[in-house]
Amino acid sequence: MVCALGASVCFGTATVLQAMAARTADAGGDDGGSAFAVTLLLRAVRQWRFLAGLALDGLGFVLQIAALRSVPIYAVGAALASSLAVTAVVSARLLRVRLSRSEWGAVGVVCAGMALLGIASGTEGDRGGPAALGYVMLGTALAVLGLALLGGRLPERGRALALGLGAGFGFGVVEVAVRLIDSLALSDLVADPAAYALLVGGGAAFLSLTSALQRGSVTTATAGMVIGETIGPALVGVVWLGDRTRDGLAWVAVLGFAVAVAGALALARFGEAPENPAT
Repeated sequence: MVCALGASVCFGTATVLQAMAARTADAGGDDGGSAFAVTLLLRAVRQWRFLAGLALDGLGFVLQIAALRSVPIYAVGAALASSLAVTAVVSARLLRVRLSRSEWGAVGVVCAGMALLGIASGTEGDRGGPAALGYVMLGTALAVLGLALLGGRLPERGRALALGLGAGFGFGVVEVAVRLIDSLALSDLVADPAAYALLVGGGAAFLSLTSALQRGSVTTATAGMVIGETIGPALVGVVWLGDRTRDGLAWVAVLGFAVAVAGALALARFGEAPENPAT
């Protein structure tokens, strides 16, 4: 859980930096074709904020992997969703974004939910899941990649939600794939569909999130991402991978998960950086 919360801090801080970079990158023009997301990413990666965010994302990913190998997916997913609380606090502290009383209350709700999950979470499940699960994850990752590359062609009205959900599903694929990989030997990784699902899913989610941070309602996109990266992976962990809670505390875990995700959704607007970030 310490690793999961550490990943949350890294991802939450990186979101502020990357959102600011994505906003600035759009000043270079608008490429509405299928390569729109890739072009936007290439513009953003030239900025120091984006690179600093990448470094934090890398550290957060390492901590996420450590957490996924020790505690259930539902606990890690809720912790990652709680990164929005970190983003809110960082925005208030460093960017002088004013938080309302209800938003400070939502930060407290997220913390309470994570405390409940910490109390109730058991160890990770000991089942490998069906043999086809790795291929299902790979297929999902490829679908998310297709969505990210076509982001510029999506209808404007539903674009933010679609890209946000796509990013969430991509990050969810990463969560499940980490659990499906049994061996780190190169010969085993080459033959393991879960390894490809991890790589494709992570890259596709990153492209979708970069697009979603810049296009349409970022609050809507971030809410979609929270839903996509928590509920689906949690169900996979419980149903197919054997994730459980401590004896007699299943209701506490369900309550903590629901509370943490609800608090994160209330803070969804903090997926967006200020319109005119200071240089």
